[in-house]
This record gives sequence, C-alpha cells and structure tokens, in this order.
Amino acid sequence: MSKRQSDYLSSLLSSDPAPAEAPAAPRPAEEPARPNPKSTMTLLARESALARVATGEVKQVTQLLLDPARVRIWHGNPRHQETLNEDNCRDLIDAILAEGGQKVAAIVRRVSDDPAHDYEVIAGSRRHWAISWLRANNYPDMMFLAQVHALDDEAAFRLSDIENRARKDVSDFERARTYLQALDEHYNGKQARMAERLRLSKGWLSKMLSVAALPQWAVEAFASPADIQLKACYPLAQKIQALSEPDGTARLRQMKEAAVKLKRQQSDGTPLPAPEVVKRLINAGETQTTDDQVISFDTAYGRTALSVLSANRNGVSIRLHAGSGASEPELLDMLRSALRALESQGKGLT
Repeated sequence: MSKRQSDYLSSLLSSDPAPAEAPAAPRPAEEPARPNPKSTMTLLARESALARVATGEVKQVTQLLLDPARVRIWHGNPRHQETLNEDNCRDLIDAILAEGGQKVAAIVRRVSDDPAHDYEVIAGSRRHWAISWLRANNYPDMMFLAQVHALDDEAAFRLSDIENRARKDVSDFERARTYLQALDEHYNGKQARMAERLRLSKGWLSKMLSVAALPQWAVEAFASPADIQLKACYPLAQKIQALSEPDGTARLRQMKEAAVKLKRQQSDGTPLPAPEVVKRLINAGETQTTDDQVISFDTAYGRTALSVLSANRNGVSIRLHAGSGASEPELLDMLRSALRALESQGKGLT
C-alpha cells in the first residue's frame, strides 16, 4: 500500500478527536463570519477518501498473527509440500530468527468448510512450514503472519502463480502440474483462455502442460521431481506422447524398463543429472527403430555395458561401453547371452 493511501486510511480509522482550535478573535458586528479554509479542506479530503474506499480504489488489507496449526495449505498451491524439510528451509528459518519473527506476510483466505482450520494459504506455504517447524522446535510463541484476502479459486490460482513464478525453489514441474490441474478446474480445458488470464505465451504454456503430463514411471526415473525442468524434459514429453500411439507400444515398453533401472540407480544413492536421465530414456525408446543396437545389456547400476550394433550376413558388430562398471567375467557372460539371442533370431554366426 502506498504512503498516500496509508495516510488516508489512518485519518479515516483514527478514533482520536481532532485537536481543538484556538477561539477566533471577535469580529465587528457588521462583518459576517467567514468559513475556515482549513476546516473546509479537511472535510473535502475526508469525503474524497471515503469515496475512494467506497469505489474500491483504496482497500484496507488485514494482517493477522495466526497459529499455523489452524491454517491449511490450499490444494492449488504449486509447491510439493512433501519436499519441504529443515535443510531446504534452513535459510528461511535462520532469517526469521534473525529478524525476530516473520516479516513478509503470506496470503491467506478464510475457510468455512473445515472445523480444524480457519484459513488456507494461497501464497507462502514455505513460510507456513518454517513457522510450524519453529513452534515445534523451541519457539512455541512464534506466529504466522498473513494477509487475509477474499478470493475465488481462479483469482487465488492467478495470485499464487504470480507469487511463485519468479521463485527458483519452485520447479517447472511443480508449476506445470498446477497448470494442468487449473486448466480443467478454472478454464474449461481452454489453453488460449488460460494463457490470456495468466499473461503467458501460448506456446510456452503448451510446453509446460506437456511436461506436466509426464507419466509417473517417467517422473520416478529422476532423482527428484525438482529436477524436471522445462528445457531439459520437454523433448522427453514429446517422445512419450509420440510413442503413445499403437505402433509405438514396443518402444514405450523399452522406455519403461529403462525408467525402472534408473529409479533403482537413483535409490541406490547414485543420482544422475536430469539431461542424462532424459537421454537414456529417449535412447531406450529408440532402440528398435533401426538396425543399430538391436540388443543391449546393462549393469546393475543402469549403465549400458555391451551392445550389438548390427547383425547380418557380413558378421556381428559388438560394442563394449567404457565406464559401465562391468567386470570382465560379467562382459563375457553378456557376450555369450548376446550370441545366444542372435542365434535364436536366426542371426547367429553359424
């Protein structure tokens, strides 16, 4: 709120009586009393301020100190609440402690359908988590500072999006999933209308929605959903969408198998960067598109160790991949398995 608006509201809401004016000097009987210019201007200013409040030009914003336990997170909030923890909120926790409390208010709205909660967070769920953590860890008097707004769901979604759009700790995937949900809830599935309301490029929004539609098996191949960023993962979303047609079923199955291996690798504590995950999934989906790499063998870590590049009447081409981590006995077993597989396909050396 601007200082000028704040001054108007302060004068309107002030309960202190106006200071008494000194009595005017007596005037000659023949001279009529003149109105006080200062009083006239004060009255006009108050009437003008009242008119601005009545028309909505000036609004009073209510800020409250709330018990975070009585505040829930709105279902349309883009942030994955389960990913919040002490480590990724440490900077905010330290800032709140250093400042003696929360200084930047969250945005909430009232709820009436939940006896356990009085408000829900539209923007500021990370602040809500930090205050809740502090109350549970030696700071029971810490309160959640929030501005109360009256918003419908569509307005709440737009406000939440604006609040989180520039935040680096909200991933593209988190925002994309929220967009996909809002597309049907608020815009009847019309992307053009949604782009207009959010003031976004139609092409950029279309890409975000494609990434949001990644199947769960693909999402689980990444070390974290936060790794799923638009630039790196849009080609993967395009590939999966193209393979969803009946003629791509076999290749899609190859991608799913690769995703399972990657998930196992990530859970074993060997995380891969998102571009590498995308590359491996796309390559797995292309395994059967040409005569190249018709058979491949991976290690337990998900790395390709041996590939059959081609098999024809001129011979068999085999590649041993560097850095796979496979031992010599393992490579020999893979080679024997590859030769048996080629023999069963009628492409053997004999």
